[in-house]
Amino acid sequence: MRLHLASANRHKVAELQTLARTSNPGLKIIGAAQVGGMPPVVEDAGTFIGNARRKARALRRRLPADTWVLADDSGLCVDALDGAPGVDSATFAGPQGDDAANLAKLIKVLREVPTPARTAHFLCVLLVLGPSGAEQVFEGRCEGRLLAGPRGSTGFGYDPVFILSGMDETFAELSAARKNRLSHRALAWEQLAAWVRQGP
Repeated sequence: MRLHLASANRHKVAELQTLARTSNPGLKIIGAAQVGGMPPVVEDAGTFIGNARRKARALRRRLPADTWVLADDSGLCVDALDGAPGVDSATFAGPQGDDAANLAKLIKVLREVPTPARTAHFLCVLLVLGPSGAEQVFEGRCEGRLLAGPRGSTGFGYDPVFILSGMDETFAELSAARKNRLSHRALAWEQLAAWVRQGP
């Protein structure tokens, strides 16, 4: 089975390709760059599922009718910010979608928030759009807390300040293999992989 991934984010492509190789060797993830690039999508649906649906449908329009499409929408939801940046995680510091700027803004706006109140969770929605137009949705969630400053050099986005509950390392301090067992994307993928093995 081949899933065309509706994303221009090379980190997401690599992470999902790794997850597929580990869980479902026969499942291939094809990045949007391999089929002409990801079309522009206005991600203003207001929900992770809504944004994932828009991305999947946008890429589907560039592909043959019998193609399976996978879309990911994920973000960091901070309790002290009433769930922000949430669905706007990729553009928190502006429409350019710059990881470093987004992280710097988050650190700045949380500067006065005390440690006990720095709780947050990562949420990932994976949406599979089938040839008939039917959808399957899988969700993964990771609870944790946020540091006042970044630690670690792996990962991407908000990983350098996020520590999973019960752990001491940030996501950016974990090896790729370990993160791929614990992350919100890994949890959502685990459900998707089981669905694929059952035969969609």
